[in-house]
Amino acid sequence: MSHGEPQGNVHSGKLVIRNIGLVLSGALENPILDADTVVSVDGRITAIGRAKDVDTEGANTIIDANGVTLTPGLIDSHVHPVAGDWTPRQNQMSWIDSNLHGGVTTMISAGEVHMPGRPKDIVGLKAMAIFAQRAFENLRPSGVKVLAGAPVIENGMVEEDFKEMATAGVRWLGEVGLGSVKDGPTARKMVAWARKYGMNSTIHTGGPSIPGSGLIDADVVLEADTDIVGHINGGHTALPDGQIRCICEGCKRGLELVHNGNERSALYTLRLAREMGDLNRVILGTDAPAGSGVQPLGILRMISMLSSLGDVPAEVAFCFATGNTARLRALDCGIIEVGRAADFVFMDKAQHSAGKDILESVRLGDLPGVGMTVIDGLVRSQRSRNTPPAGKVPTIVQG
Repeated sequence: MSHGEPQGNVHSGKLVIRNIGLVLSGALENPILDADTVVSVDGRITAIGRAKDVDTEGANTIIDANGVTLTPGLIDSHVHPVAGDWTPRQNQMSWIDSNLHGGVTTMISAGEVHMPGRPKDIVGLKAMAIFAQRAFENLRPSGVKVLAGAPVIENGMVEEDFKEMATAGVRWLGEVGLGSVKDGPTARKMVAWARKYGMNSTIHTGGPSIPGSGLIDADVVLEADTDIVGHINGGHTALPDGQIRCICEGCKRGLELVHNGNERSALYTLRLAREMGDLNRVILGTDAPAGSGVQPLGILRMISMLSSLGDVPAEVAFCFATGNTARLRALDCGIIEVGRAADFVFMDKAQHSAGKDILESVRLGDLPGVGMTVIDGLVRSQRSRNTPPAGKVPTIVQG
């Protein structure tokens, strides 16, 4: 696979995926679809159903799923990219490609904070946000959609700064609290400006993660009113349970659980969300690269951990990493639904897992094996080099 490809794709033609054993939709309200065939044209899903009811003629590419499970491409809601497929945080190459082999097809930047010499003056931070947005718009590492250009807000910014960035294509706000803005009133004002111009926002929650960051507690999180409560289970250090409960009950924003956080606090948050009937607010990220490294299987590990220890069905846990994120982040992927991006992962239970099928194996705490990924209707990787080997894998029979 190429390590960098132009953004966007209009030449994939017609893709037919047949003989699917199980279709996980990514949509919490209907997580399992009655279908064995999915069709896309030029990177958009056009049909989902039974083979006899779907037009499969004239395909450019045919994939025989061989009875494995099809899921939406996984979304990592919290990464810190810098440039291309290299991270200075761990001086590691091809970390994004490795995440693709863990089923991640879309990543959302929570700020390019590891950029060496990151500018913190207002002109510089705006320029860097626009640069990062342009760079990852122009080049996809291994085909992965890296949604970057997430400025970290600093004191002194005015409404016109947010309008300027949004006009230039910046869609995201980096973690509030990683810059000089750490108080609720200032954060709330700037987050409102960002929202006015269509920018989706997140906030650092918990103790400091790197020198220069600081404690962001429940009062600041609630007053800032970002779209996403970033790593509510800490990145790495979590808030006390009482403050986590206060946040969960005090707003209706997204509750992001990350791999590089406190696992007990993640399970506590999940329990609160379930009790409140708010599982639609739960989304997943890795918060990588970080001091603990890069986790290519981080999203799969979160799905398995939350299902096995958090007592949620596996098909629901998959929604946390797909449709929930897509809806809270206003993305066109993440759900297997007509009109959405044709981003898929083919999975099967790992060889020798104690579970009788993929859903039971995940409920038992095992990771599934990834056999193939597809982004915008194009095959991007085949049998994963990182997951346990899948029991069965799909085959490309044409194209």
